[in-house]
Amino acid sequence: MMSLASAALLLGGGPAATSQNRGQVTQAERGYFVEQNRTANWYFDQQSKVVNAVKAVKPGRKGVIEAFVVVAGIDADPVFGREASATAKVLTRRFRAQGRTITLSAGNGAGKQANAHGSPANLWAVLAGVASKMNRDEDVLILYTTSHGGKKVGLIYKDGQSGFGMIAPNHMQRMLKGLGIKRKLVMISACYSGEFIPALLNDDSVIITAASSIKTSFGCNPGNDWTFFGDALINQSMREGLPLVATKNAAFRKISEWELGNGLTPSEPQYYAGADSKKWLSALENRMPRARTKPVGTPAIAVLKKPMPAKQP
Repeated sequence: MMSLASAALLLGGGPAATSQNRGQVTQAERGYFVEQNRTANWYFDQQSKVVNAVKAVKPGRKGVIEAFVVVAGIDADPVFGREASATAKVLTRRFRAQGRTITLSAGNGAGKQANAHGSPANLWAVLAGVASKMNRDEDVLILYTTSHGGKKVGLIYKDGQSGFGMIAPNHMQRMLKGLGIKRKLVMISACYSGEFIPALLNDDSVIITAASSIKTSFGCNPGNDWTFFGDALINQSMREGLPLVATKNAAFRKISEWELGNGLTPSEPQYYAGADSKKWLSALENRMPRARTKPVGTPAIAVLKKPMPAKQP
């Protein structure tokens, strides 16, 4: 089993975050995570928040294709909490998921919300609860995660010095398959997130990732309100009331412009749509609000556009 020291090194960043050994990848595939130095009240509070959030979710209506939204800030860095909170509002409005949305996030960015943390355990419990409220042959899971990412190990869970973990692509696939969730739109904001596409794709799914399997994405500075991917896709393009393909195209153009304009290596965001996804996507988009809404927060590229201080002679 991976030691806590190894996990801390891996999840804290640095060379280990992009070049894992085989043992670390194996642990990620098995869904490795650990909580330490937590109180009994903390565990009880987390369980209570998850149970209450699921209880509040309205069940699907037979014969109506409903969207069920789950948004998770997996890492506790403030940018991910802020992005998760704002993203949940945009997705709830776009897919008319009022009463069918759950947000998970922790850290300063989560603000005063009474959300459970975006830990692997909470994410799986919430997804299981949501699946129990869905008509799984017709309803759609809308899943958005935002966090750091590592090559081969997938999404990285880190909550200060207390929570560590990884969500590998194949592990996420097994969890979703085990819940019987067929129709899904999965959006992943993380470095190397393109690794999730081979694991999650099928004819009933749409997958959008912030980067290819070999590229980093940008904007995860703790002081940011948005990552590049979240700002371009959610905060700007999804507010336009356009179909998903046009929304995705506009977002990818923005990201490319921001990266090239600031001398960054292209992240190469990815998109996959299964052949049967048009059936449910059309139904959801026919009910989508058409009126535009205004972006919120500071643009993700604002920090890059600040003038550099003049060099002292």
